[in-house]
Amino acid sequence: MRYYPVNLDIRNRKCLVVGGGDVGTRKVMTLLDCGAKVIVVSNEVTQQVFELADNGSIVLKKRPFQISDLHKMFLVIGATDNPELNRQIHSEAERLGMLCNIADRPEVCNFILPAIVNRGDLIIAISTSGKSPAFAKKMRKDLEKVFGTEYAEFLKLMGGIRNKLLSQDHEPEAHKPLFEKLIQRDLVKMIKDREIAAVNSLLFEILGEGYVFDELMAK
Repeated sequence: MRYYPVNLDIRNRKCLVVGGGDVGTRKVMTLLDCGAKVIVVSNEVTQQVFELADNGSIVLKKRPFQISDLHKMFLVIGATDNPELNRQIHSEAERLGMLCNIADRPEVCNFILPAIVNRGDLIIAISTSGKSPAFAKKMRKDLEKVFGTEYAEFLKLMGGIRNKLLSQDHEPEAHKPLFEKLIQRDLVKMIKDREIAAVNSLLFEILGEGYVFDELMAK
C-alpha cells in the first residue's frame, strides 16, 4: 500500500467520532486542535469528553451509532472496540464517498493518521503505512527532542516577515533569496538561545529597516 500524503483543512467542518473512550478522546482533541466541529456518538465517554460537551466545545450524542449520523459529515473516525460496528461504519462511509478512519485498523480505512510532531505551524508527520505504529511513536518521540518550540517561533517570525514584504508590493519570487539567507545564518539557533539583539541585527542586515523581532511576533 502506498498512501498519498496530504494535509486536510478541517476548520469548521463537521467531523464525527464514534466511540468516546481513551482512543476516541485523543481523536477528538486532535480534531479540535485543527478547528473542526466535532460530534461524538457513544454510550460511554471519558470525563474529558463529557466536559468538552458540557462547555459546548463538542456535540455529544450518548447513544448507539446510527447510519444517519454520517449525514453531512466531512469525515468519520471509528474508535470503538466493536469490530462489527467498525466494519459497518467503514462500509457506510465508503458508500457515501466519505473519508473514514478506523483506529488501529488500516485495512478498513481510506486514510490513516500519522504520528505527529507539532511545533506551531511546523507539522512533522511520521507514517509507517500502518505497518508499525509503535515505531512511528518512537520516531515521534525522537523528533520531539530535535525540534523544540523555537521552530514554532521561527515560523511565526518568517510568516510576519513574509506578510510585511507582501504588503510592500514585493514580488514573491524576490523573497526566496532573502529567506534562504535568514535560514543559512542559523536564525533558529539565535531564537532558541534568546539572542534577540542578534536576531534584530540579522533582520536589519538582510531586510533593512522596519523588521524587528518583537513587532513581527506581535502581529
